Amino acid sequence: MNAIRVLHPYKHLGMWVFDDEKVGLVQEPFVSGADVIIERMVADIPNADEGFALIFSDRPFPGFQAELEWRREEYEGNWYYSGDLDMEGWLCPALFKYFDSAPEKLYAQFKPKGR
Repeated sequence: MNAIRVLHPYKHLGMWVFDDEKVGLVQEPFVSGADVIIERMVADIPNADEGFALIFSDRPFPGFQAELEWRREEYEGNWYYSGDLDMEGWLCPALFKYFDSAPEKLYAQFKPKGR
C-alpha cells in the first residue's frame, strides 16, 4: 500500500465527491462535517469546485496542512477532529479502501489541481 495517497475531489450537485476507479468508487460523497472541513481548507484555491488535489496519509509529510485525530466509530465510519479548525468530520467506510483500520491520525494537504 502507498504511504501517501491522492484523490481529486470536486463538486457534483452541490456536494464534495471523488472518483477512484482503482478501488471502485464513483462520486463518493464527503458528508457529516468532512464536507465543511473541505470547504474551509479549499477556500483560497481558485475553482476548487471543479477539482483539487487532496493528498493524505496516516503519517506526517512535508507540507501537510491538516492533522486529524480519530475520535470514535459510528455507523461503520469514523469521526476525526481537527484542532486547528475545531471541527469534526465523519469518514464513511470507504476509508477502508485506503487503510486496513482507522488510523489514529490522518494528515492532509489541499492543493490546486495540476494542469
